[in-house]
Amino acid sequence: MMDCAQYRRAVLADPHDADPELALHLASCPDCPQYTERLLRFEGRLERALRVGPVAEPTGRDRTVLPFAARWRPRANPRWLATAASFLIAAVIAGALWIAAPHTSLAADVIAHMAGEPDAWAQTDVPVPPEDLAKVLDAAHVRLKPGAGMVSYAQSCLFRGRHVPHLVVQTEAGPVTVMVLAHESVSKPRPFDEEGYRGVILPAQGHGSLAVLSRGQDLEAVERIAARVQRAVDWTD
Repeated sequence: MMDCAQYRRAVLADPHDADPELALHLASCPDCPQYTERLLRFEGRLERALRVGPVAEPTGRDRTVLPFAARWRPRANPRWLATAASFLIAAVIAGALWIAAPHTSLAADVIAHMAGEPDAWAQTDVPVPPEDLAKVLDAAHVRLKPGAGMVSYAQSCLFRGRHVPHLVVQTEAGPVTVMVLAHESVSKPRPFDEEGYRGVILPAQGHGSLAVLSRGQDLEAVERIAARVQRAVDWTD
């Protein structure tokens, strides 16, 4: 099946390509629709910019009724035209490079963060002291009800420039990581299965989102655990 890099190279070459494989990837990918929308908006702006033509000089009777300011047009200056063209080309190249650049997904950034904290995955029956857990959660205006399970790890971690609660909940299927992302919003659940991690990012209406992920568990099990954790999260603001 086509991956994101292949899809984006193809639509960058032809945003209106009707290849069924492109449509199939677009329908199943949580991130590429936004990329495609940006590309089409850029293409539309570029087309409108290139559509601008010279202003016609008034002729006949129109020449006699228009004021001088409306009739006067400066002669085209080759140097000015060359400068304007260079600016337009630079804008086109900059826009194309911005669209083509890889914009990492929220799931990819969550996984990258996890790679830097391997000790958080320890399977244990030792809970985090309640006062330590409260300190981490209070900063994010969150409480955790007992139904979430035993929390064995709780840290306030820097993620995308913000400090967020990073928890590990011990479940019957093993440890599961929970990240409270108050500053990252999603419109619907976004499951992911990448680099050995399976998880889902859940919307929290008015409060950002929750990222729940595991290693070694099937996606369906992780989604069930994520729903349980979501019910146990109590937002205090």
